[in-house]
Amino acid sequence: MADVRPFGTEDLVRILFGSSAFQMLNAGCNLGLFALLDARPDLDPEEIGRELGLEARPVQILLLGTTSLGLTVRQDGRYRNAALLGGMIADGTWEIMEDLVAYEEQIVRPAEVDFTESLRANTNVGLRRIEGTGTDLYHRLCANPELEQLFYRCMRSWSRLSNPILVEQADLTGVRRVLDVGGGDGVNAIALARANPGVEFTVLDLPGTVGIARKKIAENGLTDRITVLAADIFTDTYPSGHDCVLFANQLVIWSPEENLTLLRKAHRALPDGGRVLVFNAMSDDSGDGPLYAALDNVYFATLPAASSTIYPWGQYEEWFTAAGFTGFQRLPGGRWTPHGVISAVK
Repeated sequence: MADVRPFGTEDLVRILFGSSAFQMLNAGCNLGLFALLDARPDLDPEEIGRELGLEARPVQILLLGTTSLGLTVRQDGRYRNAALLGGMIADGTWEIMEDLVAYEEQIVRPAEVDFTESLRANTNVGLRRIEGTGTDLYHRLCANPELEQLFYRCMRSWSRLSNPILVEQADLTGVRRVLDVGGGDGVNAIALARANPGVEFTVLDLPGTVGIARKKIAENGLTDRITVLAADIFTDTYPSGHDCVLFANQLVIWSPEENLTLLRKAHRALPDGGRVLVFNAMSDDSGDGPLYAALDNVYFATLPAASSTIYPWGQYEEWFTAAGFTGFQRLPGGRWTPHGVISAVK
């Protein structure tokens, strides 16, 4: 085993003030600091304050935070973005990051204060921060149109970040029609349809979502290949005629019992030789990482549904077996997010 750097006080500081670190990132986005330094690098504090409309004290606080965190770099009294930020702005991924920051600020952060109570109660106590009466985030969003729009905009950005892994790892060789269960606004079906021109797709989701999906699909000129159906993925029968069922970023939401129910429904809907694909973030079977999965589980524990969890790879294989599937294949994404595809055959 490789040597592991001992846990030190600097590590403890980053954890103790982790919320403050996020606020520095959030302020840099909201105030336009990173956009300014991309357009005009090597500004001094006075110039930055003038451009952002901030007094000297707030500028000092902001730059101390962003520079200590490594988001910005100071040289000879002037500031520029870190190389990572510059690269992300240049290739367009920084706009994705800004959506993720907005999602954390407006949806996740208010609920995270209930994390400890969510662990005690073994349910998503943070859902009480969202108006409505449903027992999961998705049903409550239907009653909050503005928040629902923000949610699906940000989910689309999460998908843009991870979808290259789905497109690379989802083998649709020989597949004619894919049923995308809980397919949201169609972002996954759109990405896969572009990469697999001979395959048709059906997106299955709640009635409040299908209108958004149809609009996105039409905007991408794919209405001839992607159908949208309104349904409850637990209570309604899955349509026949599909030789592949996809669960993309879906099985992290539900309990083991609910996931087994969904996989059994997929098994019944598929012909012999049909396959099931599960795509989402995975935790390691060893139970000690990755860090992304560990920290993202704060959100899953407090908000989406009563038993939401980033599960380990092996858990899916157990569910596949119980549902009647065989021929498991793990396909890690190999990127900084721990997304991957695991597949099985009926």
